[in-house]
Amino acid sequence: MPHNTLTAASTQPARSNHTSRAATRGALASNYVDQFDIFVPVIALAPVTASLFGEDNLARSAGLVFVATLIGRPLGAAVCGPLADRFGRTRISTLTLAGISATTIIIAAVPSHESWGLWTLMTVLLMRFLGGIFLGGQYSAAIPLAMEWSRPHNRGALSGAIMAMSPLANASIAALSLALLATLPTDQYAQWGWRIPFVLSALLAAVMLLFYRRSVSDNLIPSTTQRTVQSVAVGEHRRVFWHIFVLMSGLWLLTNMAIPVVTQQLSAHRDFEPTQVTLVMLCGTAASAVTMFAAGHLSTFTGRRRFYTVSGVVIATFAPAAFLGIWQASSIELVIACVVALQVCTVSAYGPIGVYLSERFPAEVRSTGYGLGYSLSIVIPALYPYYLPVLQGWLGTHAAVACLLALGGLLVGVGATLDRSRGDHLTVG
Repeated sequence: MPHNTLTAASTQPARSNHTSRAATRGALASNYVDQFDIFVPVIALAPVTASLFGEDNLARSAGLVFVATLIGRPLGAAVCGPLADRFGRTRISTLTLAGISATTIIIAAVPSHESWGLWTLMTVLLMRFLGGIFLGGQYSAAIPLAMEWSRPHNRGALSGAIMAMSPLANASIAALSLALLATLPTDQYAQWGWRIPFVLSALLAAVMLLFYRRSVSDNLIPSTTQRTVQSVAVGEHRRVFWHIFVLMSGLWLLTNMAIPVVTQQLSAHRDFEPTQVTLVMLCGTAASAVTMFAAGHLSTFTGRRRFYTVSGVVIATFAPAAFLGIWQASSIELVIACVVALQVCTVSAYGPIGVYLSERFPAEVRSTGYGLGYSLSIVIPALYPYYLPVLQGWLGTHAAVACLLALGGLLVGVGATLDRSRGDHLTVG
């Protein structure tokens, strides 16, 4: 079977221009919706954890909500990726968006702990697990579809724009939650205010579902051959997959160190007020959104593999220095400068990842490879709450994080250096 099936754009030029724009808009908006849904529980539920889940084991309850989504995402990629390769990416995109909308609206309607007791937490966990499955499936379909419809010279910039939706969504939820907390009394926010972001998230997913059904067509003729996860993880594409796994593990490790760990340590070790912490992280997030787009576009000129090989060295060298500078800074302005430098140096590297992963796999396994490479690699880095304290006991509070930042950069560079794949399976030849 050829690496790529002839596209609809090859045979229907007038229609392809419209659908290409629709697929691009769909990927941009759906990734914003996906990221909005991921961060909603983390931000919106934080002030109401006690009333919603009960006073016992608050930290454990909040952690379980995150872990439930974490477990679901790789499973969703494993299930939905092969389905998207076999039956079409648009069809799976609409299915997963429906699932995201349904599971999120159920959480918005869940009664408090006073009414349901433990069943409140169990319901939220189940819905986040199912939501994680749908989120993992959505990644596997929408972004490869947009890359298939885009022209080669536009793919890097498009990838950067799609990835920039993550910090934009994060900032949107933070702003919405802060506005609700500022305008509603505490008891009203605990009773119904926190539900507003969930309802909004469900509505956004429903709107995107309708958009895909009405406006977006598949670029590739779906494969009639059943493809499995094994064909990517242990079959003919295994070398490409495991090199991507190494690279993505590095990116996820960098993300965890540069965002949640920095946020936590700013509160614990700099004695910043919550509003100051929010200001610092919003500045870093805003900067990384811009540089993500720039990084994606830059990869068009440097080549994706070379971009990540060089980025790995740059990150391993400068990210630890930027992080350690946060704790030496004498003013909040200098702290902001160090956090911005850290964000730009680390998470901006996500810019080309949408196109890099899509180009690494031929059409018949593209969604499977993309989804698994992106989602399965998140697991080990996300378990940092268990191994970071051990490292901090050996190396010190800040030195341990600096070492993990350096490790993340090395993993990115090594994963790209080991990659000896053809490179661009998206190009029709």
